[in-house]
Amino acid sequence: MKIIRYGFEGQVRYGVADPVAGKVEEIAGEPFEGIKRTGAARRLDEVRLLAPAAPGKIVAVGLNYKDHAKEVGMVIPEEPLLFLKAPSAVVPPGGEIVYPPQSHRVDYEAELAVVIGRRAKNVKARNAAAHILGYTCFNDVTARDLQARDGQFARSKGFDTFAPMGPWIETDLDTSAVPVRCMVNGMVRQDGNTREMGATVPMLVEYISANMTLLPGDVIVTGTPPGIGSLQVGDFVTVEIGGIGALTNRVVAP
Repeated sequence: MKIIRYGFEGQVRYGVADPVAGKVEEIAGEPFEGIKRTGAARRLDEVRLLAPAAPGKIVAVGLNYKDHAKEVGMVIPEEPLLFLKAPSAVVPPGGEIVYPPQSHRVDYEAELAVVIGRRAKNVKARNAAAHILGYTCFNDVTARDLQARDGQFARSKGFDTFAPMGPWIETDLDTSAVPVRCMVNGMVRQDGNTREMGATVPMLVEYISANMTLLPGDVIVTGTPPGIGSLQVGDFVTVEIGGIGALTNRVVAP
């Protein structure tokens, strides 16, 4: 099932999308409360697609792919390396990534994102699935020069528009071996697979929920495969994840 969040007639709504048929069926309230169809249906091309979640927090994981850690001359930490991205950085599919004037190198990072569906505190890995609504594509855009200069991640990863997410939440996905790719202007830059992750999705839910409560709508960003690189103004960057779909955004000047 593909759950979208969209704007229609001045209101934000959720729905179940059928991209092949080009339609969306409206659901009542938020999907975290259960999927209850209202009976209203619309064409996908008459609604404005929004980021599929409005997270209270975005918990991201660094150095979680073995081949990416090797690429940057490091090893996967014994425990997941966590950092937070600002919820105000979220932009929808087709939204613009603004190249900030403070930076001279802005990078793409294709990542699988987990959308929490139910409050999670001290959840064991074996029970993680019961607390997950689904999965979506995410671009962990990073001002790489500022990351190196600051020595921590808050500014370099927190700029407005640095968290493209979408196009929808896929509720049915086996995350154990999923292709994760990034294309810039149609050229493949990253081509990885979640089987290279050090901490799996269930392990991350257990680890993070032991440290902080995860609430419905919160997002876990699970790390990036090798091939990170820079973006330029005018570039179109696409994150494509097997079983979900593709998220495309354009880089623009301030």
